Amino acid sequence: MRKIKVAPFIPTEVEVNEISSNRAEVIAYPFESGYAVTLAHPLRRLILGSSIGYAPISVRIEGATHEFDNIRGMHEDVAVFIINLKNIRFKIKDESDWVEVSYSFSGHKEVSAQDLNNDMIEVVNGDLPLAILNEDAELNFTIVIAKGIGYVPSEDLRDEVDSSSIALDAFFTPVRKANYKIEPVLVEDNPNYEKIIFDIETDGQIGPVEAFTNALEVMNKQLSVFAGVLNVDISTTPIKKSNDDSELKPFLQTVDSLGLSARSFNSLDRAGIKYLGELVLMTENEIKNIKNLGKKSLDEINECLVSNSFGSDYELSDTLRLNLIKKIEQLKV
Repeated sequence: MRKIKVAPFIPTEVEVNEISSNRAEVIAYPFESGYAVTLAHPLRRLILGSSIGYAPISVRIEGATHEFDNIRGMHEDVAVFIINLKNIRFKIKDESDWVEVSYSFSGHKEVSAQDLNNDMIEVVNGDLPLAILNEDAELNFTIVIAKGIGYVPSEDLRDEVDSSSIALDAFFTPVRKANYKIEPVLVEDNPNYEKIIFDIETDGQIGPVEAFTNALEVMNKQLSVFAGVLNVDISTTPIKKSNDDSELKPFLQTVDSLGLSARSFNSLDRAGIKYLGELVLMTENEIKNIKNLGKKSLDEINECLVSNSFGSDYELSDTLRLNLIKKIEQLKV
């Protein structure tokens, strides 16, 4: 006999299966019949439409005034060069919204995407070809790489770029695939419950779990417009694996328990760094840029990281990184 309810069943289980660095499954259950697709469809659209990525928005090529020009000594014409450039996936290394980078190549060379790596940007798909140059070729160009979401046509960017540059169609979306399927799941002998299985793949600019988490945050922020006026409680709890914080324990050692010298501790303390995990989350350059941190202190901190098994070759998974960031934020409130 069907039971009378006053509220729908609240799902209790979430699983995150990282298939590779760029692909993951996110599974949630059990949902009442019909609720799974109600949630899954808008989330899929947000994963595809609101994930932040990076793309070149303009290029200035020495000796070329428009995309139908040719460059002496370059096999490709400018139009093909631009197509190759738009296929390259970049990442801005710091928190900048855009960067301008210049390059110069000469002589016989097969220029590929990996040749564009520098201190400001990282190329995700470095094996892609860009141009083939002859012995007498000289290729000088400047590109502007911006952070954004979705797709912006070049027509909308003409006023944003330098008049001597060629505006490019900007395809920011870092998500290659965002699919879901819904399967039945048994709850207390009742087969009329559902499980959502998301299959997310990115191009490497961001991780798939990060793309999913960002979509959840965007959805919560969009729904929050109703919260204040209608007095609705909208949860902003981020996705977590269904386990405890035991895997985070090594990262949550306080800085004052690491046995650092007073100079090193004071530099970290003034920078607001309280936990070992904050140092693990930082790049080598970010640690170097901590104010008043000298070379001896830097060497001491690096030795501390190595002694705790977090040396330069240590890599955090996307899921662990996100959980660690959230945990530290909670502890520092």
